[in-house]
Amino acid sequence: MTDRLQIETTDGIVTIRLNRPEKLNAIDPDMMAALDTAVSAIERDASARAVIVTGTGKAFSVGADIGAFSALGPADTWRDWVRGGHALIDRIASLRVPVIGALNGYTLGGGLELALAFDFCIAADTAVFASPEVRIGTVCGWGATQRLPKLIGRARASQMIYTGDTIPAGQARDWGLVTELHPADALMDRAQELAQQIAANAPLSVQVSKQLVDGAGGVLLGATLESLAGGFCKATEDGQEGLVAFLEKRPPNYKGQ
Repeated sequence: MTDRLQIETTDGIVTIRLNRPEKLNAIDPDMMAALDTAVSAIERDASARAVIVTGTGKAFSVGADIGAFSALGPADTWRDWVRGGHALIDRIASLRVPVIGALNGYTLGGGLELALAFDFCIAADTAVFASPEVRIGTVCGWGATQRLPKLIGRARASQMIYTGDTIPAGQARDWGLVTELHPADALMDRAQELAQQIAANAPLSVQVSKQLVDGAGGVLLGATLESLAGGFCKATEDGQEGLVAFLEKRPPNYKGQ
């Protein structure tokens, strides 16, 4: 694992810290690869109950590493940076366990888009938020034009995206971008408290509830319907009979049960 992330797991709660404080946790290809690896590990870990994502230093993330981004040609930007970033953000959004963002400072550009993939976010009362891509001659690349309007409404999202202005923590809370504000030194304690509340509940109930909420919001709706329907059918008497009959190479005796 790269040093771009710090990861620890305690009692089913996975805490991920973006770890480039000298670059305000700007996201570069190494950090993207590390996040992808972390998501894969969480999906395989049946003991995982909740995830907290935060940043080290005074920023959550100021977004894309402009040095890395500017070095890419148009084809690489399209193929690797934008498509790859979208795939990663979508994987995070569709994790089977809830993800809490603990936004400890600057949450800008791609950092905001990463936060929009979480189930909900709390923030330091000193945090600021922006979608400033138009100020450097580009556009949102990792889903803000789709996710931000759903979260805070079209007009407010349009204002943020078209002006590139920063908004303070209080306004972010009033707009519904984050659910709670806390002093920076109390933020992680509150995130842990919330994660522990989630982890104490029935794991499958929480995870199925998350998939239903995600599906209702348009995240992998087909997968939501098919996975839940598949689990239901397999648990029925007919589902078991069909599998046994296939393995025993005989006609099934279905009873509608």
